[in-house]
Amino acid sequence: MIGPLAGERRVMPLDVVSFHQISRILELTDRLGLHREWVEIPLSPASPGAVRTLPNGKLEIVVDADQPFDQWLDSLPARIKEVRGI
Repeated sequence: MIGPLAGERRVMPLDVVSFHQISRILELTDRLGLHREWVEIPLSPASPGAVRTLPNGKLEIVVDADQPFDQWLDSLPARIKEVRGI
């Protein structure tokens, strides 16, 4: 979407996390050595997004609805490591 200034791009808020986006997140968690059965990714994004450990020990990754997905994904490894204490 083009904004009021020529060439300014705005990002529309994310409504639903797509299968492709979930696949990209899981590829990243695979590279970090996390088993897919221990990762939960809700289909509804939130603002702000979140990474937290659930009471059952699983890692919940909530995609940020307002941040561009690729930018958010680039920050995800550090956020996972922070939550996991590694």
